[in-house]
Amino acid sequence: MLFSPGWRAPVRQGEVLAVFTLGLLAGGALSATVIWLLSGLAEPLPERVRTAAIVLVAALGVARELGWLAIPLPQNARQIPQEVLQFRLRRGSLQFGFEMGTGVRTYVSASSPYVLALGLLLSHQGPVACVLAGVAFGGGRALSSALTFWARDPDRDAAIGARMPWITGTTAVTVLAALSSLLLL
Repeated sequence: MLFSPGWRAPVRQGEVLAVFTLGLLAGGALSATVIWLLSGLAEPLPERVRTAAIVLVAALGVARELGWLAIPLPQNARQIPQEVLQFRLRRGSLQFGFEMGTGVRTYVSASSPYVLALGLLLSHQGPVACVLAGVAFGGGRALSSALTFWARDPDRDAAIGARMPWITGTTAVTVLAALSSLLLL
């Protein structure tokens, strides 16, 4: 459990959320910086090849989200150890957030982050665009935790679960449209 048990805890829940969010944003920024650095390796490929690869991967991502294709996504099946949050809550929340924000420590069930990462890698965007995308990824993950914290509604997860196919499908189509518009510029 990320949040402390209540008012008697030595660390307030809002503080834990803030530190966790900082870790998520930093982790997303780091991953995006690595993507930007690696994007230089794709620059020698002809632009038409890179564009075709981006559109193909985006279309595969949309097909996966709509349930037309069963494509397994890369994942790190290990969980973050309980000790990370049990003994040093602030530092553990920062570490947990950072690892989750990188996107390589935990499972990312949606195709869109992978499509976006590959799109950034192949389109060779500037460092600011890449870092902003990484921070947005971390911010999206932080938003989920913040909404859980603010809602304090036990039925929230069931309501989100019922909408998840619509949410992921819409997100995938949006990423495809955004990448296509970037490529047309």
